[in-house]
Amino acid sequence: MNWLFFALMTVLSWGVYGIFLHSGAMGMASGGDPSIGRIKAFLLVGVAYFLVAILGPVIILITKGADWSFPMKGSAWSLVAGIVGALGALFVLLAFGAKGTPAAVMAIVFAGAPIVNALVAISMSNLWAGIRWQFVLGIALAAIGGCLVTFYKPNPHKKPGGPPATAAAMTLDLSKYKVS
Repeated sequence: MNWLFFALMTVLSWGVYGIFLHSGAMGMASGGDPSIGRIKAFLLVGVAYFLVAILGPVIILITKGADWSFPMKGSAWSLVAGIVGALGALFVLLAFGAKGTPAAVMAIVFAGAPIVNALVAISMSNLWAGIRWQFVLGIALAAIGGCLVTFYKPNPHKKPGGPPATAAAMTLDLSKYKVS
């Protein structure tokens, strides 16, 4: 398989991550305290990481007959990457707890993360002299796109010009559509 397939699978996985995480957190709110549900959801994210990110690589390394040496430089960067990834998941949950909706939070995350990634990569490689106007435009468009998606996303909790919608009002009535 080529890199684009795996990149698109990451887009798909991370694209549903926020809404699934929010749904899990809301489904585990204990005693009316949603913050407890968010921490329980984060705990289960850790369990999932154990299953996918520990057992999976161990099986692959064993089947490929890999050596078990872990050079310090690679180990340190990998550990830092795991820490910032886990902190990102925690901060997503905290953003939900601060009344951010999955659509708004994840739009900001997924528009902002590539910008941060590009700027950090350029800084770490000292490539500032090679910046072209198209790159700057791309950064601006990513930021504008994140803002537009965040500000103008559909909001199922409010009807235009009316009171907040109830759960019953938000269900999709397919009876008025004729299926041939």
